[in-house]
Amino acid sequence: MSGRPRRILCLSGSLRRRSANTAVLQATQALAPAGLELVLYQGLAGLPPFDPDEEAVAVPPPARALREAVGQADALLIACPEYAHGVPGAFKNLLDWLVGSLEFPGKPVALINTSGRASHHAQDALAEILSTMSARLLGGACVSVPLPGAGCGREDVLASPERCAEVRGLLAALEHALVAEACHLP
Repeated sequence: MSGRPRRILCLSGSLRRRSANTAVLQATQALAPAGLELVLYQGLAGLPPFDPDEEAVAVPPPARALREAVGQADALLIACPEYAHGVPGAFKNLLDWLVGSLEFPGKPVALINTSGRASHHAQDALAEILSTMSARLLGGACVSVPLPGAGCGREDVLASPERCAEVRGLLAALEHALVAEACHLP
């Protein structure tokens, strides 16, 4: 890939201080090849509850900053936990702020599932939500990287050769998908 690195906005669906989802995204930053620049979004906890009336008057600064970050990204990489077979409320709120945005439709999205025991209900629900929002899901770059769960940190992911290989495989698939998309654009 020539030119500037592709900017990937990493979105963790977890508010936990020590989250496996955030840890895997931090590991992707550490393992990213030169052609990818991974940026971890830090504003999930600061987003106000979505209110369509408020959005119609003026998008609040935290939601505006999210939309700008999405607009500056070439793709999104999402790692989201499963709560009660669904997407956590805080992350659904983040997605709700993107529904009416001009920045999100058509955005390439890759998904990471960090649970080795999850039933994939939330992952399937998330894929359905994203498709409804007009995301371009990058199937080859949607993977499972099973981690032990809460309390897992970036260093735990990086200490495992198997997890590092899975993350590198995801990054290679993401980079390949973005190159392939760029070749097919008019």
